[in-house]
Amino acid sequence: MEDLSARCIRVDSSNAPSVSYLSMIERGKRVPSADMLAVVAAVFQKEVEWFLDDVPEDEAITPEKGNKGGVSGMPLEPSFLFSNDILQIAIPEMLSQTGTSGRQFAHLLIRAHQEHHQNHFPDLERAAEEVGLKRMPLAIEDIMDIAKGMGLKIKWIDRAPKEVMDERGMSSKQLVTSFFEPPGTIYVSNILKTRPNRLKYDLAVHIGHCVLHNKDGLKSVMMSGRREDTEDAYAPQSNTLNAQDILHAWRDFESSFFAGALLCPKVPYRQLLDRHGYEISVHKQLQVSASVAMRRMTVVSPYTHWHYFDAYAPGKLKAVYRGNGIPLPWGNMRLVEDPCQHWAVFRMISEPTEGTSAQISILNVGNEPRIYCCESIKVDDSAGNPHVLCAGIDLNPAIEAQGKDAQSIANDLKQACAGNGGSIDIPRHIKKDLTSVAKILNINWIERGIKNEARLICSRGAVCPRQPSCYAAGRNLCEDN
Repeated sequence: MEDLSARCIRVDSSNAPSVSYLSMIERGKRVPSADMLAVVAAVFQKEVEWFLDDVPEDEAITPEKGNKGGVSGMPLEPSFLFSNDILQIAIPEMLSQTGTSGRQFAHLLIRAHQEHHQNHFPDLERAAEEVGLKRMPLAIEDIMDIAKGMGLKIKWIDRAPKEVMDERGMSSKQLVTSFFEPPGTIYVSNILKTRPNRLKYDLAVHIGHCVLHNKDGLKSVMMSGRREDTEDAYAPQSNTLNAQDILHAWRDFESSFFAGALLCPKVPYRQLLDRHGYEISVHKQLQVSASVAMRRMTVVSPYTHWHYFDAYAPGKLKAVYRGNGIPLPWGNMRLVEDPCQHWAVFRMISEPTEGTSAQISILNVGNEPRIYCCESIKVDDSAGNPHVLCAGIDLNPAIEAQGKDAQSIANDLKQACAGNGGSIDIPRHIKKDLTSVAKILNINWIERGIKNEARLICSRGAVCPRQPSCYAAGRNLCEDN
């Protein structure tokens, strides 16, 4: 009701209902005037008569947080093969034979847990709010005062980025930005003096480690670079899964989530996003990184069906969140030979694109087409590596909540794109439906994406739906086999 009242005020402040008045309407104690009802109707993109029908709709106007989403699982049958004893034997063997490190597997488990709960971790939110008192924005001085109040000392060190090589022989830079050393010292690279947004995040993570884990003696290392979340700068990676891998990875996640909640507290941040139509540029106003702002969008939005990627190069996804179940554009544990080149995050890595880029995409998920919209931005990390951040949503649930046939609309758009080389200006009748959804969700970059061509994308080139296929030779080879 707070969000609805705020949205109404933006439409017509003189006729907008207050939160208390909305509550009385909901309980049948007040009847809205014609002008007030017109304001509410404008927010929900409905005719006034829709509210006077007295026939309840089967679907909600906007799907609520907690609806089923995320990546689909598989039935564990026959169940005896998935017993604890068998899994404890099979998992280490699988990691050893596939070259997957214990830390990588731990991150995969945590990501599945995060997506299953659709980024809903109220205990971590509360812990951050108790420390930050829901203040927003927090200046560097505020963060340092919090750290000092916990008995933490900050020492500056000279650390320069170092060159690292990946498995393909490609060079990139890696920088240890900060690390916590017991009992209470945070060592910070001098480079962060020129990158205040990253400095605030690093300090917030270390504060989270102290609050959540009580300075338990573990050395917590923060790094910048494409391997930041999978490698420990002080220890070689092992294919053996042990409890320390899981513990370290889980505490890294908790501290990172705490940092986001401290810098962008849930209710104030959601209200700010609502006022600015979920523009990524709000990160400048808050003096936080675009990465923090975009990851927090997936948490605070009342709409559940979000995804987030942080991509360093084709085949290199540093961070992934798929609360809407979208397939990965490429793997983040191994390279793929035929990634789809039409994902927005892929194109922005490959092309010298500046600013943001909104895109409407159609992708088959479980043999059914779905319409996605994303906004991507190209940035440099603290080590100087370019990478692309991408936040997006699945539009099908929002279309269905408006009483429309999302599958039919997505299929019509898919066929139109397939018959036009893979992209097309969105037909007027579909554009109308998508514009209505954009206004209800109050996300400006959906409206920008609607003005651009819609693009067919796929999970792999071997299943490319374009005519002709982008990977015709590879596809024919797969079919021949």
